[in-house]
Amino acid sequence: MNASLIQSMINAIDKPAIFITPDYVIQAVNEAYRETYDTEVIIGNSTCYAVSHKNPGPCDKHGEDCPITQCKNTNRPSSVVHIHNTTAGRTYCDILMKPVRDEDGITIGFLEILDRISYASADSQKNKMIGQSDAFKALLNRINRASQSEISVLLQGETGSGKELVAQAVHDSSRRKEKPFVVIECTGLNESLFESELFGYEKGAFTGATNAKKGLIEVANGGTVFFDEIGDVPLNMQVKLLRLLETQCYRPVGGLKQKKADFRLVCASHKNLLSMVEKGEFRQDLYYRIAGFPIHLPALRERQSDIAMLCRHFLSAGEHRHKHFSEQAIDALCRYSFPGNIRELISIVEQSALMANDDEILASDLPPQILGVKASETEAVSQDILPLDQAEQVYLERICKTYDGSPDELAKQLEVSTRTLYRKLQRYNIRLRS
Repeated sequence: MNASLIQSMINAIDKPAIFITPDYVIQAVNEAYRETYDTEVIIGNSTCYAVSHKNPGPCDKHGEDCPITQCKNTNRPSSVVHIHNTTAGRTYCDILMKPVRDEDGITIGFLEILDRISYASADSQKNKMIGQSDAFKALLNRINRASQSEISVLLQGETGSGKELVAQAVHDSSRRKEKPFVVIECTGLNESLFESELFGYEKGAFTGATNAKKGLIEVANGGTVFFDEIGDVPLNMQVKLLRLLETQCYRPVGGLKQKKADFRLVCASHKNLLSMVEKGEFRQDLYYRIAGFPIHLPALRERQSDIAMLCRHFLSAGEHRHKHFSEQAIDALCRYSFPGNIRELISIVEQSALMANDDEILASDLPPQILGVKASETEAVSQDILPLDQAEQVYLERICKTYDGSPDELAKQLEVSTRTLYRKLQRYNIRLRS
C-alpha cells in the first residue's frame, strides 16, 4: 500500500486519525488530528506517544495500556481509553487501533482513530464524570460504545454510584444530544399516576383535569427517556411499559387518538433484575427489552485510585475550596468501603471540611464510621481512638449496610448467638439490609 493511498484513506475519516508504522512513527495524518493537539506532527518523524501524551516512550512503558501492543499480540483491532494532552487540556479519548496489512497479509502499520470523550475529565471540571482508575476508563469505553447506537441501555450499580450522570453522558454523546433528556423516577410511581405522568391526559379525562397536559413521553420526543430505578415498577404496570416499548405508541388518558413515541431508552436499577426475573418479580420479556446493552457502574471501593481526585473536586465545588485533605486522611478514606458510594463521599467531604479547624483536613476530622475502620493501631492518632461501645456500633453499622445474608448467618460469622446479635442491633437501633 503506497503512501498516497494511505493518506487518502486517512483524509476520508471524519474523526482525528493517523497511520503509524510498528515503530510508533506517524506516516500519515488528517487535519482533524492536527487540530486536536498542540504538538506539531512531522510526518516520518513524530511518534504517536510524543504527540498525544508528550511521553518519551510508548504508553505501556508509562502506566497505560498500549493499543498497538494489543494489536500485535492478537493481530486484531483493539480499543482503549486514554488521557491525551490536547489543545483543550487533558482530555479523555477512546482509541480504536486497526492493523493494516499488505497484499501478502503482512502488517505494515496501524490505523488509529480517536473519539474525544467530552462528558468525562481527568481533572476537576463542573458537570463532568471525574476519574482515571482502570474501572473508570472501562466504564467510559462502554458508555462510548453505547452512544454510537440506538440500543437500549441498562445501567446497573449500587445506590449512589452515579447512574443519572452516566445516563446523561449516554444522551449527551449520542445523535439525540440536542433533544430533551427526560428523567422518570419509577420509585413511588403508582398505577393512577403512571399513565397520566407518562402519556399525559386530555381535558376532562378525570376530576381536576381542567386542561390537557402533555406526558413525559411526548415531552421527550426525539430525545432520551431515563427510567430511574425501573426495578421498582410494579408487575401490573410493567405490562403497560412493555407495550409502549414494543409498539412505540401510546394514548393519553381520556384520549382517542394514538400517538407515536420517538425516544432513546436508558434504564437504571440498583437491584439485581435477573434475580427478580427468577423470583417472578420482574417480567422476563421486559428485562430483555431494556437490557440491550448492560453497563455496570463500579462501586467507589473499586475506584480507590480516584478517591483523592474526587475529594479535591468536591472541595473545589463548595465553600471550602481553600481546604485540602492530609495524606493520612486520604489513606483512611481509601481503606473505607463506601456503602453509599459517590453520594456518601460528597457528604463525608462536606462534614470533614466543616470539622477541620485549619486549611488541612486531618484524619481526626473524618466522620466516626471512617475512623472506626482504620487498618492498624499504629497508623491511628490519639484523637481517633473511639470508646469500645462506639467502635462496636460503627463496625455493626458498616457490616449491616452491605450484608445480604440472614441474621443467623451473620451471627455465626461474628461468633455470637443470634439472640446476642439481635440485642446489640436493637441497642444501637441498627437494621440488617436484608
